[in-house]
Order: sequence, then structure tokens, then C-alpha cells
Amino acid sequence: MHMAMVMGGGVLLLVVFVMFGWLWGASAAGMVLASKVFIPAWLVVALINMWVGVTHAGYTVRQELPILLIVFAVPAAIAVIAAWQLSRS
Repeated sequence: MHMAMVMGGGVLLLVVFVMFGWLWGASAAGMVLASKVFIPAWLVVALINMWVGVTHAGYTVRQELPILLIVFAVPAAIAVIAAWQLSRS
């Protein structure tokens, strides 16, 4: 359940990034740039989530690494697809 909530939060954060991209650029190019900037920002958030799991929840890095990959990959893949679709318009 926690994984789904974190990934949902990542998708919502992507929406916020894309909306700010529209506000700053008022074009699809600004939204594409915002979705590209989201990916490293989301990596930092996913790494912090892993760190919390290791230090506070008692998991090992080996146990948290697959979770990190899934938690990062799903919103990042949605960001890549959004950037691709927005660049086509």
C-alpha cells in the first residue's frame, strides 16, 4: 500500500511540475521541459524514501532496492510518455 501511495504522489508531483511548466512557458515546450526536470527531482525523492525505509523501518538496502526501482520507474515512465506526447503537439 505504501508503494502505491508513493507512486501516486509521484504522479501528482508530475502533474504539478507540468502545470508549472505551462505557467512559466505557456506552451507545450515549457511542459516538456518541466516533465524532463521532474525525473531527476523524482529520483531524489525516491532515494529519500529508500533512506527512510532503511534507517527507520529497519529494511536492508538489498530489500529496499527493488522497491526503489519500482517507485522511481513508474512515475518516471509516465513523465517520459508525457514529454513524448507533448512534444508531438
